Amino acid sequence: MANFNKVILLGNLTRDVEVKAIAGGQSVAKIGLALNRKFRTKDNEEREEVTFVDCEAWGRTAEVMGQYLKKGQPVFIEGRLRLDQWEDKEGQKRSQLRVVVENFQFIGSKSDAGGGRRSDEGPSGASRERGSGGGTNYEPAHTATPETDVPF
Repeated sequence: MANFNKVILLGNLTRDVEVKAIAGGQSVAKIGLALNRKFRTKDNEEREEVTFVDCEAWGRTAEVMGQYLKKGQPVFIEGRLRLDQWEDKEGQKRSQLRVVVENFQFIGSKSDAGGGRRSDEGPSGASRERGSGGGTNYEPAHTATPETDVPF
């Protein structure tokens, strides 16, 4: 049987991204994400529920997230689920489900401390495209559309 493990989330950071270097010099970031869902009950009462998700990012992704993201900012995350299992000091079996970030995009305006950039963009906000020569070429991520041309 085939397997598929893909998670797509859009939420707000619950804390600043914590980046640490581990053995071998690789970076790992711990990320807390809050996902809000608004709904109406059958009595037409408006409610909101919040789901908190622990995420982690590795390597350059971790470094970029730590550099540009701050508590409260919205972020779009693509990744996979991973179940960590261990025994605590009392010998109790513990487990935690978390999302391993494979890609992300900044959400918001450029004034949001780096918002509006994708994980494949350079510091200038330009998207990196790999050329045939193995180097990196920078191209604008998108062209702005005047408000008068928006169809809604």
